[in-house]
Amino acid sequence: MDEKAGVETPPVVIKKYANRRLYNTATSSYVTLEDLSQMVKAGRDFVVYDAKTGEDITRAVLTQIIVEEEQKGQNLLPINFLRQLIGLYGGSMQWLVPRYLDHAMTAFAHNQDQMRKSLQDTFGGLFPFSPLEEMGKQNLALFEKTMKMFSPFPAGAAGPRSGEKSEEPQAPPSEASLKELTDKLNALQQQIAALGKSTKE
Repeated sequence: MDEKAGVETPPVVIKKYANRRLYNTATSSYVTLEDLSQMVKAGRDFVVYDAKTGEDITRAVLTQIIVEEEQKGQNLLPINFLRQLIGLYGGSMQWLVPRYLDHAMTAFAHNQDQMRKSLQDTFGGLFPFSPLEEMGKQNLALFEKTMKMFSPFPAGAAGPRSGEKSEEPQAPPSEASLKELTDKLNALQQQIAALGKSTKE
């Protein structure tokens, strides 16, 4: 969004060719996944199309960027979360996952910005990182709690890890429990929103 003009800036169009090269139509130059990663971090929106078919492949390219970041050792995605996420593909609760992930990440970004601004205003930029880390742990705890609730596999199905207690198998959620799960999702969303409010107090 262009704040001065009050009009929305259209996303940059990226074309991907058969040789896997990415072409930025705005700058008339070839770019890399690293360049696209920097665009995301800078808040510049873009869409990626297959140059031959015209298919929108933005989701696949963004996923590639995440894979590359993980391979660099960033490790933002816990292994347990990845296993749970894979297990949700094709499940009856799959439709709820995008809604929750989108809300959770938006709330997390908002909370992080609010916390950073509050601490910078208070300490002039010299502030401890523990409050941010604690808030991150709380968000992650809520996130993992929801993922476990939606998981179609019984907890501990792959065998308990060392030092962990095994849990009794749980039956997959039935249609009758859909409303209950949705209510739980809404409650978790309210908890996440409450974290943002608490940073202002």
